[in-house]
Amino acid sequence: MSQDISTDASDLLQEEADHFKADYAAAQQEVGKMIVGQERVVEATLTALFSGGNVLLEGVPGLGKTELVKAMSRVLDLEFRRIQFTPDLMPADIIGTNMMSSDETGKYRFEFRPGPIFTQLLLADEINRASPKTQSALLETMQEGSVTTSGKVHHLEQPFFVMATQNPIEQEGTYPLPEAQLDRFMFKVEVPFPTRSEINEVVSRTILKEPVDLQKLLDSAGIMKLRTVLDKVVVADPMRDYAVRLILATHADTEFASEEVKQFVRWGASPRAAQSLIRAARVRALSQGRAHVAFEDIRYFAIEVLQHRVLLNYDGQAENLIIADLIGDSISQVAEEV
Repeated sequence: MSQDISTDASDLLQEEADHFKADYAAAQQEVGKMIVGQERVVEATLTALFSGGNVLLEGVPGLGKTELVKAMSRVLDLEFRRIQFTPDLMPADIIGTNMMSSDETGKYRFEFRPGPIFTQLLLADEINRASPKTQSALLETMQEGSVTTSGKVHHLEQPFFVMATQNPIEQEGTYPLPEAQLDRFMFKVEVPFPTRSEINEVVSRTILKEPVDLQKLLDSAGIMKLRTVLDKVVVADPMRDYAVRLILATHADTEFASEEVKQFVRWGASPRAAQSLIRAARVRALSQGRAHVAFEDIRYFAIEVLQHRVLLNYDGQAENLIIADLIGDSISQVAEEV
């Protein structure tokens, strides 16, 4: 009797995994119609959204970051807003403020006027150009999905997704994101410069004005339903421990650290990074039609999860080390099972 129940539950979970795989692949393909190249960026962004995380994109202007969010908004039927971060932007410009208004009886009262953060897909463009005070206004929303003002909590409509961008070249007049805020981003994704053929395709599309008709494939309810499947994906003890060891391998004072990490890393990734690895691995497994996490799923987005959470020491900075390369080498030295 119990064996039959277990088999039925396993069959149902596999059916949900197949459904997730189909929806994920369809969304990825549809968004890809608007974005030339950048397959890895699209995949990482969708993975973060489906798992309830946020993404920090780093790349020079003009690589299609805004178009990516717009395409996701249309395909997933989510409300989209864009905030251009500038040094004079204030927290109230983002979250909203209390305004005095009068009712039908003429009595005055304070009424909360929500800011542009009350949306579902938020593009925080050039987030590092705003002051730390304004940057911190995003912390609660990214972690809790709510805004607190004048002692009152306002909940944001779910799903809520922040995609922030920063320019890696122009750093004059910017405020680097503090570690506490960087840790709130599930992924940091490097947006590569397009190839010759991709630039030709972009120019042809813009000059010829070829329309791209994107279909709506999901909505808020559909996304939230898919998120419930993530918690059912099996993460065996060896997989969980592998994710933990990958985190420990970024800390110079642990037995799992490589010689390069011991020499060049000042501080490694936080426990939140291990949670992000598991969440990303679950989405990766489901996107492949599996209801269980494998070692390859843990590794798949490890660089995107870890690279913004690792701080180099003075020697590492002097050597101009690329953190992604350092993490990649470190991952290759961590055994799957011990």
